[in-house]
Amino acid sequence: ALQAIASDARTGRWDQQRQAVVDTDADQWVGAVNEQQIGGLAVDLELAAGESREVVFVVAWHFPNTHFGGRKRWYASKYADAGAVASAVGKDLVELTRLTRLWRDTWYGNADAQGVDRGVLPHWLLERTLVTTDALQTNTTYRFDDGQFWAWEGIGCCPGTCTHVWHYAQSVGRLFPELERDLRERTDFGRGFRASDGRIDFRGGQAGRDATDGQAGVILRTLREHQMTSDSEFLKRVWPRCKQALEFLIAQDARDGDPDGTPVGEQHNTLDAEWFGKIPVLTSLYMAALRAGQVMAQAVGDHGAARRYAGIHKRGTETIMYLFEYDFGFFVQEEDPNHLDAIGIGDGCYIDQVMGQWWAFNLALGRLYNDEAIRLALNSLWDHNFCPDMGRLRASIENPSLRGRPYAIAGDAGLVMCTWPEGGKRDDWERHWQYGYFNECMTGFEYQAAGHMVWESAWEPELLTKGLAIVRAIHDRYHATLRNPFNEIECSDHYARAMSSYGVFLALAGYAYDGPGQHIGFAPRLKPQQFACAFTAAAGWGSFKQRIADNKLAATLELAYGTLDLKSIGLSLNGLAERRGVQSVTVNGTQTEWANDADRQVRISLPEALSLEAGQKCEVLIIT
Repeated sequence: ALQAIASDARTGRWDQQRQAVVDTDADQWVGAVNEQQIGGLAVDLELAAGESREVVFVVAWHFPNTHFGGRKRWYASKYADAGAVASAVGKDLVELTRLTRLWRDTWYGNADAQGVDRGVLPHWLLERTLVTTDALQTNTTYRFDDGQFWAWEGIGCCPGTCTHVWHYAQSVGRLFPELERDLRERTDFGRGFRASDGRIDFRGGQAGRDATDGQAGVILRTLREHQMTSDSEFLKRVWPRCKQALEFLIAQDARDGDPDGTPVGEQHNTLDAEWFGKIPVLTSLYMAALRAGQVMAQAVGDHGAARRYAGIHKRGTETIMYLFEYDFGFFVQEEDPNHLDAIGIGDGCYIDQVMGQWWAFNLALGRLYNDEAIRLALNSLWDHNFCPDMGRLRASIENPSLRGRPYAIAGDAGLVMCTWPEGGKRDDWERHWQYGYFNECMTGFEYQAAGHMVWESAWEPELLTKGLAIVRAIHDRYHATLRNPFNEIECSDHYARAMSSYGVFLALAGYAYDGPGQHIGFAPRLKPQQFACAFTAAAGWGSFKQRIADNKLAATLELAYGTLDLKSIGLSLNGLAERRGVQSVTVNGTQTEWANDADRQVRISLPEALSLEAGQKCEVLIIT
């Protein structure tokens, strides 16, 4: 049908008054270089009374060349020109449309026959946590003709798929995991890797140095990419270099003696400066990397390394608490007296101070260190860093050059990067150009803290409200009457760090997944009595629903696309009216075994391995 439509189409060029369509051959449609090109595509139809017809136009483009040393875009290896693109879309239009709408309906939740939405997550929240992934549709990201995935931090800003920015982004690894696996193998453990000591260049070979947070982030992402595969082949390939990368961090820890879980010395990080001393956020990320390294080492049978990492991590659970100020209620930096000329946070309440635990929740690594201190730190961020009106804060800073960039202005609410509610900020930091960062609201950081609050709300429910309030503040800042709602800015347009928004969605679902281990789990934080959400896995995606009533938990996994292999399912008993023990568990009507896990989690072992295909369901009933 599309080919027939195309054969009847007329192409033309309108004058600038949009008058008098001029018929012309498309191949001869060439105007002067300085002439504005205004064109049209038309189809002639005859309609009888009451008749309707649908006309489909495909608008395609083909700009294969890049300015990266003559390299071409990936689609140039698949399509010769724009006509080939249009033909491919036309050929598969029905199926492409079906799958697009299927994902949309799965993500937002279908309405039932009465028009009632079966989902419980607000539409605005689902929109905001997913929309930042549109950075992949912009010139923030590239895929070259050899298949390599490469990106700026934001469009045209800061090259090399920067590790200390991209490790915040959670959506790509969950929605398009093959792109992140390519980054690990070809960039971080490839051209950006120094085999002599395990250093990862934080710009894929263009920076000439490491970044401590980015180095830890690559290790954590490696575990995530392993979890989002169907087998262990990826991990087996990258483990030797991933192990070296972790040893590089351990060497930073050992600068002042035996490794004790706290890096010291010069530590470059995402605020574009070298910080010195003992730094909460970098220590926290290192702790998470040690735990991730332990899990990966066990998976490949490197049990000696697993024991080594576990031992350092155990010491770290004690040493990191030396950075917690009980009188303040948050973690602070222990500055290096030999580098007091360097910028840092000192006694500041910093937005990322417990970020490692956020990563640990995203990877189902459990609790890294003192849970009470971590939640106190998150509450301190709410108390001291959440600003209902950034205009008042910015106006209170006399020197305009120190106010930071205007990502949030008068009338905007947001979570500020760093405050000093107990004093202790050194005035000489203001001479550093990086100081302005502390007074800004950058969405990628805000989503990280908000998502962490949502995870922790299983133990402290009030944190759910605080986390969602931060996300709503961002959503309101990017209302279409104020800014482009599809373009969250930090340093440049469509900034990659903003893709940490997907981590808020993962936290709300309490999502856990291990593809090689064939395990999936959910522990909803919002309305667990009747919850529904989408999920993605290594080879498929679908929807999860649960209902709790009368001391029963009924859950359904329904696959919409691909396949899903399962040996076990994890569910949370939080939300049950009475804290009773589990009496029985059935899967698809067959009674099965279960084990009580930490924090009222139940791990259900399936009677036999289950392989779901599109359209199939798995139903679980827990009776307490």
